[in-house]
Amino acid sequence: MNSLLKLATIIGMFAIAGCTTVPESIVTGPKSARPEPASYAPPTNGAIFQSAAYRPLLEDRRARLVGDTLTIVINENTTAAKSAGSSSSKTGSATAVAPTLFGTSIKELSGSGGSTNKYDEKGAISSSNNFTGTIGVTVIEVLQNGNLLVSGEKQVALDKGVEYVRFSGTVSPDKIATGNTVSSTAVADAKVEYRTNTRVDMAEFMSSLSRFFFSVSPF
Repeated sequence: MNSLLKLATIIGMFAIAGCTTVPESIVTGPKSARPEPASYAPPTNGAIFQSAAYRPLLEDRRARLVGDTLTIVINENTTAAKSAGSSSSKTGSATAVAPTLFGTSIKELSGSGGSTNKYDEKGAISSSNNFTGTIGVTVIEVLQNGNLLVSGEKQVALDKGVEYVRFSGTVSPDKIATGNTVSSTAVADAKVEYRTNTRVDMAEFMSSLSRFFFSVSPF
């Protein structure tokens, strides 16, 4: 009995360890980046002025440098449908004429038969996905044409696990709206994912596993 309980405990530890690992991600590359030094030489710090937050007077506050942040408004709706069908039919018949013997027809030897085969198949597949929300991302690279490579991750810890929301893509500065927001539908090469590593509750798992071993135990 003790050996069964030890085995159940070991299996439970491996199961919990496997359930709490960080799920694999389709979003590659860094999720954030530090700002690069400014290409201009801002004045030194003063009582109110701080060089770290310096921007030219006539420049807007839209993200354009490595380390700047954007808010991605996720609004992904995808729908796909496919249907197919085929049908066929075949009919056959056969008739045997009664033979004659000494001029007399033997009706017992006559007969007829028929067969009908029909095939009809229909199939339909449909898929619909809806993903909405917001996530803050960081500019990790500025391309030569001015487009911004952005990436970010949001982690939300709940009762029994952690939920991961990740995003990456290429943003055109022309698509940046008021408040530094960008719709996910306007992001090129967008990768949006939602993952979770919700684990199995230890007490519930051990209870189920114990019942299994007790059911097969000879004692």
